[in-house]
Order: sequence, then C-alpha cells, then structure tokens
Amino acid sequence: KIGVRGNHIFPKDKFRFDYNLYFYSFPTKYWGIGYNNARNKENETDYDDLRIQMRMDFYIHLMKGLYFGPGISFDWIKARRVENRDLWGSLPLTTRDFGIGLQARWDTRDNLTAPEKGWLIELNQKFYPKHILNDDYFADTDFHINHYFNIWKGGIIATRYHTKISYGDVPWGMLPTFGGSSCMRGYYEGKYRDKGEMDFTIELRQHVWRRNGIVVWGGVGSVFPKLSRMRIDRLLPNCGIGYRWEFKKHTNVRLDFGIGKGETGFIFNINEAF
Repeated sequence: KIGVRGNHIFPKDKFRFDYNLYFYSFPTKYWGIGYNNARNKENETDYDDLRIQMRMDFYIHLMKGLYFGPGISFDWIKARRVENRDLWGSLPLTTRDFGIGLQARWDTRDNLTAPEKGWLIELNQKFYPKHILNDDYFADTDFHINHYFNIWKGGIIATRYHTKISYGDVPWGMLPTFGGSSCMRGYYEGKYRDKGEMDFTIELRQHVWRRNGIVVWGGVGSVFPKLSRMRIDRLLPNCGIGYRWEFKKHTNVRLDFGIGKGETGFIFNINEAF
C-alpha cells in the first residue's frame, strides 16, 4: 500500500482541505454481500484486491466549529485471481466510480490525532452520476458523531456512532462495510458488507506512566440491505484491549487486540482509531 493523506488547516482556520490518495494491491477474502453470506463459512473465498482511491474534501469555515464544502472521490477497483467467481454473481469484477458531493462538519476537538475533549459531528453526501465514469447511478450518505471527555485523572472516554447507507446500483467494492484497524476492530475488513452499515463504540483511554497508556473498548455493529430491515438479533458484538506509546505529543503508536463474534485480530497502527 502506497499513498499519502493529510489535513491542511489554512491561516486563521478560514479553510480546511482533507485528502487521501493511495494505491494498494494485496490478497484478501470475500464472502459475498449481506449478513447471511458473511456468516456462512463455506463462502470464504480468496482474491487479490487491486485498488486506486482518491478523496478530496474542501471546507469553508462558517462559524466557530462549523464547516461546509464540496468534495470529490474516485475509485478504481479490480478483483483478480478470484477463487469462486459465483459469489460475485453478475457483478463486474472491475469498476470505476466517480463521486461528487457536499459535507458539513461541526468540530470542537482540541486536536485531530488524539482528542481529549470536544465533539466531531459530520454528514457527507456523495452522488455517483451515471455516464460520468460510472456505469450506473448510485449514492451514499455517511454520518458519524464522535465525543471525547475526561472522566478522571489521565482517563478519557471516547465514543463513536457511525452509519453509512447507500442507494441505487452500488458496485460490490463500494458497499458499506466495517472491520480492520479503526471500525469494529477484530473483524476481518470487508467480511460484512451490504447497502447499509451501522456501528457504535465506547472506549476508555487511560494514561498509565510516562509515555505509556492502555485502552479498553466495547461496541456493536451490523449490516443490512435497507434501514427498515435492520434486526436486533443481527447485531455483532465487539470489544478489545490495547497498548499506547506516545512517541510525540498527540501522536500514539497503538497495538490493539480486537474480539468479534467468532474471530479476533491484532492491529498495529499510528494514531487513535477515531
């Protein structure tokens, strides 16, 4: 995986520019679309995920903590060396997806990489018009709320609620999903995918000694074809524990062990999960 990402804050915070550009290729797994397919162990199939992704969001500072602006995105995705083509059905293995949209953000965090207090509330609406690099029309709505506050000396509670819902003929590689290093840690990234995803996490971050700290978290999440078909009995639990080493102010090296329903995972990364 090769790429660059950043958050640029202009003088006097009049504007903000967020970007994420990367290319990656690696062997991974696919279970199909939907909760039932992901729970079926016989569906697990290997393939190589080749992907180019670009995200650029520009924000105008309207008032204290409030930002609004346009955004664009481009994704080129190809599944190679597919073990079981039937899991994709009639869906093409290669897609190009160009999106345009708007986003609003309310941000009162004290810093971007390891917040100790404040709120982040963000709504991102993207449209993928037909015939502008896209074979079919689709759209998605991404919404999340993060809150951070001190609970006692050295102890911070961080909470995150997130949902992403897509509409139209959504390519398999653009469907909402969770897992990996930041969302529902411990689940295999991309195993659960559908037109809708929702998750909630609460995490205690405790400074222990000098540059050392620990975290514990718990949460739930699920995927669904549409919001009206979300079911309580399909909520998936998530919990875990992690170690933090602060190698410079507000920048942590993290090692997490996440536990999901029937699976676990180790995560090594820079900065907090959210």
